[in-house]
Amino acid sequence: MSLLPQEIIRRKRDGGTLDAEHIEQFIEGLTAGRVTEGQAASFAMAIFFRGLSVPERVALTRAMMNSGTVLSWDLPGPVLDKHSTGGVGDTVSLALGPAVAACGGYVPMISGRGLGHTGGTLDKFDSIPGYVTQPDIETFRRVTREVGCAIIGQTADLAPADKRLYAIRDVTATVESIDLITASILSKKLSAGLQGLVMDVKFGSGAFMDNAEDARRLAESLVLVANGAGLPTSALLTDMNEPLASAAGNAVEMAYAVDYLTGRRRERRFHEVTVELSAEMLVLGRLAADINEARAKVEHAISSGKAAEVFQHMVSALGGPADFLENSERHLQAAPVIRAVHADRSGIVQSIATRDVGVAVVALGGGRTRPQDPIDHAVGLTELAGIGEAVDASRPLAMVHARSEDAAEAAARAVRAAYTLSDAKAAPGPSILERIGASA
Repeated sequence: MSLLPQEIIRRKRDGGTLDAEHIEQFIEGLTAGRVTEGQAASFAMAIFFRGLSVPERVALTRAMMNSGTVLSWDLPGPVLDKHSTGGVGDTVSLALGPAVAACGGYVPMISGRGLGHTGGTLDKFDSIPGYVTQPDIETFRRVTREVGCAIIGQTADLAPADKRLYAIRDVTATVESIDLITASILSKKLSAGLQGLVMDVKFGSGAFMDNAEDARRLAESLVLVANGAGLPTSALLTDMNEPLASAAGNAVEMAYAVDYLTGRRRERRFHEVTVELSAEMLVLGRLAADINEARAKVEHAISSGKAAEVFQHMVSALGGPADFLENSERHLQAAPVIRAVHADRSGIVQSIATRDVGVAVVALGGGRTRPQDPIDHAVGLTELAGIGEAVDASRPLAMVHARSEDAAEAAARAVRAAYTLSDAKAAPGPSILERIGASA
């Protein structure tokens, strides 16, 4: 029996359980335009407060997956992917996809735009002139087959219901719902026809889940629902109590990824998370017998330059400059105002309100407060000091990249407020806290 959208919302608002049929009906209406933006926002809010059972989560995931094309592949290697729940300076996908492809995997990565205070992989690739982040399905297939990796955004064909709900969640304070995150992520991944998925579930001051226990619950939900839907999936809990990379923004993170792939700069925490996630993918795809062999393969792909070659091939195949790796500074936008942010005192970084660092990037124009807002790819923060690092007159907290002096000063105030300093020694926590459902 069909129900009006408002009755479906009412049932969930009042704590009832939704039948798969009613979830499918609501999602089909969202895709077709019969369900309004306001109704979708109310549906998301009802789920945020009332939650979904595991069967409801599976039904919502499948309904969003089936709202568009579901891909299948005929490739000479495993089809693998990774997804992060989002953080500040999380540039991993830019290096991981090419590294796994260099090891024999095929990575058709469907990425999203920024949500809340976190950056979006798709926005970062939009900073490359000419790079087509939303190609047609045939181009997506061709580049994946020829290059081994294609990092794109959702097309109109893939999980269109999620694309609409994703934008609404961003501006209605419903991003943090475990149920909605699970369905959003997995509907895209299932529609991509994957054979293995690794989840990077972040916790800490810059993550959507502040504490490790909430992140563990999300990781368990993702692993349970994905494996229940027939997609072999594992998860790693990773630390986001400080920016993962020392850059946060779009073009500045793309430049950071280029430096990493070409060996100009490889920071320990970023490298460790990139290698561990990549290695887990290789084990899931049976491209390595165990995690140690997988790590060695990934390290070689990165250090030998093979991952960089795949990255450049992907950029060229999707319309970007053929000399992007060699001349990224010429191709990426640069902000007109670049200046140092000095702390009010010398000291050692004890903690970072990482979410506030991400919000500072959004305020510069590097993120959105409304779905239709444009992104300023040039702005952001670089050389961010990490926990345990000493800052003084010669070592600033960060470099601000801004459109105006006023914007730079506002960002500088936000960055100073986000950092806690003292004279005591400090050390960052482990980059990776736990594996859930991980391969042996």
